[in-house]
Amino acid sequence: MTDPLRDPWAAPMRLALAEAAQAAVAGDVPVGAVVLAPDGTPVAAGHNEREATGDPTAHAEILAVRRAAASLGEWRLTGCTLVVTLEPCTMCAGAIVQSRVDRVVFGALDEKAGAAGSLWDVVRDRRLNHRPEVIVGVLADACADQLTAFFRDR
Repeated sequence: MTDPLRDPWAAPMRLALAEAAQAAVAGDVPVGAVVLAPDGTPVAAGHNEREATGDPTAHAEILAVRRAAASLGEWRLTGCTLVVTLEPCTMCAGAIVQSRVDRVVFGALDEKAGAAGSLWDVVRDRRLNHRPEVIVGVLADACADQLTAFFRDR
């Protein structure tokens, strides 16, 4: 979907893919996320830790957003970008809206649980007070391949 040589989001997505690989090693679904400061500097990252922690809310996006807020000392992540390997679910989409992230960049679509355009579109719901920009399909094949390999091996 995207040309990695011309896409400014390819490098941060590679960081998110590396995070996702850490989840897979721990037996979690390989989803990774990185939060970028307004200047594009990575400020926080996370990968799925549900299996590792026994916490059903330990999705990559939730952990990355929490860590970014702690790092920046502010719950409002205005100007920040969340880069994630898989389309956020409804829980994560709600956290994205609540954190005031300006932009969500994701790789693979999640047609079974996606809430940023596939099944639902929570992040762009006009009834909400904050609607981040959404950029879809960055390194989509690499993101999807990582997930496919994980589930094939299980």
